[in-house]
Amino acid sequence: MVIVAAAGLAMSPAGAANRTAPLPASGFNQPAAVQAEQALTAQTAAALGLAGGEVLTVRDVVKDADGTEHVRYDRTFNGLKVVGGDLIVERKSDAITGVIYNRGAKAVGVSSTKPTLSQAAALAKGAKAADFKAASNKGTLVVFVTTGKPVLAYEVVTSGVKADQTPSVLHSFVDAKTGAILDSDDEIKTGTGNSMYSGTVTIGTSGSYSLTDTSRGGNWTTDLNGATSGNGTTFTDPDDTWGSGTTANRQTAGVDAHYGTQLTWDYYKNVYGRSGIFNNGQGSRSRVHYGNAYVNAFWDGTQMTYGDGSGNARPLTSIDVAGHEMSHGVTEASANLNYSGDAGGLNEATSDIFGTAVEFYANNASDVGDYLIGEKININGNGTPLRYMDKPSKDGASKDCWTTSTGGLDPHYSSGPLNHWFYLASEGSGAKTINGVSYNSTTCDGSTVTGVTRDVAAKVWYQTLTTKLTSGSTYPDAREGAITVAKALYGANSAQCLGIQAAFNGITVPAGAATCGAVIPPTGSERLVNGGFESGAASWTGTAGVVTNSATKPAHGGSYKAWFGGKGVTSTQNLAQSVAVPAGATSAQLSLWIRIDTNETTTSTVYDKVAVQIVNGATTTTLATYTNLNKNTTYTQKTFNVGAYAGKTISVKFLENEDSSLQTSFVVDDVSLIG
Repeated sequence: MVIVAAAGLAMSPAGAANRTAPLPASGFNQPAAVQAEQALTAQTAAALGLAGGEVLTVRDVVKDADGTEHVRYDRTFNGLKVVGGDLIVERKSDAITGVIYNRGAKAVGVSSTKPTLSQAAALAKGAKAADFKAASNKGTLVVFVTTGKPVLAYEVVTSGVKADQTPSVLHSFVDAKTGAILDSDDEIKTGTGNSMYSGTVTIGTSGSYSLTDTSRGGNWTTDLNGATSGNGTTFTDPDDTWGSGTTANRQTAGVDAHYGTQLTWDYYKNVYGRSGIFNNGQGSRSRVHYGNAYVNAFWDGTQMTYGDGSGNARPLTSIDVAGHEMSHGVTEASANLNYSGDAGGLNEATSDIFGTAVEFYANNASDVGDYLIGEKININGNGTPLRYMDKPSKDGASKDCWTTSTGGLDPHYSSGPLNHWFYLASEGSGAKTINGVSYNSTTCDGSTVTGVTRDVAAKVWYQTLTTKLTSGSTYPDAREGAITVAKALYGANSAQCLGIQAAFNGITVPAGAATCGAVIPPTGSERLVNGGFESGAASWTGTAGVVTNSATKPAHGGSYKAWFGGKGVTSTQNLAQSVAVPAGATSAQLSLWIRIDTNETTTSTVYDKVAVQIVNGATTTTLATYTNLNKNTTYTQKTFNVGAYAGKTISVKFLENEDSSLQTSFVVDDVSLIG
């Protein structure tokens, strides 16, 4: 690792490594889960009833703690790439439980793959659509999925440099029959960065000495040396002392780009268990270009630009901008949101959300976390940030509220409603000061929103992005996905789900099918004795010491509760009570409140768990299992219908297993069985 100061930076080496550019997961170092699903694509296509000529390719696999798999596929038709034909298959225990088709396109076939328009004419259309002189222009036939039907089209890729010196790789989709431009998407997502405000930081280097971070998949940073394309040369240094904090030393830009890549890698790895942009353990390259107008940094997979094109070279990027740009790559590797329509706004806002999350995660005293985007770079020349998440309209162009016309805006402005949602979901509405910054966010519908914490909002959005959204998703799709995710993560009618839902109400995205649900009070009498544990372990049997009034963990009510685990050593604990469910109590309901805290840092591996079970004679049925992945330091109510046991005497049982290190505490209180 190396220590980098703002001026004259002392460092020490790590191991050496040689790097070449990584490729997306679809063609490079595919995770085992992707390979396994790829072998089953023909079987899956048949199960979905896809038409002849349609072929699936697995792009990504995400597995929930309960075993549900979310398998994301791209499609080809008769050998042509289908743009917008992506879909997500949700599967559990080898059974398909749901399918999300982008733009509802269950079928993507076209009647003919022979174009009416010539390729030369299509290339001319694409070149005309670009607002720069083309350095290269190429095109190929594809099937393009519109909101109405699939269309045979040319994908024309026009590369060049815009008038403000910003590079562009513009993808234009030209109807192969009419010549109409169906859509366009610039491969280079433009951001702005120039901080020089990170102070003393730690970055990874290797060998003697290069900006290559072997501890993070081999992230490496190259100097394009004035060019706007190409691979560049990896930054090296004779004494492992990098940069000066000024433009006088060209390494300074490399240091900040490298640092931003490192912080973003760590955030995704430590919070979500994601290893790099493509989740394949491979690092990313930052390519730094010095020009008279700006500095560019590029991450493979998605290319991003740093600089304002104003003629004032600003060689460093602030932390939130670095997180923003690398997150474009994560979006491309998962939902692959279009850069137009509602999806364009969701794309930009996703990068703002995770750029903000990275900034808070970094906990850098020189660039503290806030809900302002690019506040350090002074791009406007008057000390104002690029964007405001609490009230996006303060930038003069972004929208606070969603309407059906929002998708017609530039993605940097249509991102406003989702940025506003993230702030409301994280912090709530009303006036408050956070890390010295004053906010006063109001809702679009006049409601009051209570925040559910930034970590919860970001976790819900990450899982929504990676398991629920497709390339053409809309704001209503985002609401449906986020509420579904929050309900699965935190429970029906949980404070977290209700807060996520309220924040979407607050930006006027209309309600759809997904709701947080409501717990319907059962009729009947309480059948458990001492469900709140206030009489200690009376009426309960099992492991001694589980029922406690220790002040270390709060009770939901009173002072006693059942505390499972929390030791950080291999253990098995249980607690049970026999109870008779009256005949005819078909709506009998078991409920409990549970609080989970853990020292485990993984977001993908189960180490500790507690099961809620019903023992009926020799048969044990597990109603739910909660693990270290379900961390929730506020009590959440869980409810189960046990009417199937009407007329029987059963045992309500909790069974806990903890592994040999890093504690997880499952605290259960106020257990009730009404019937």
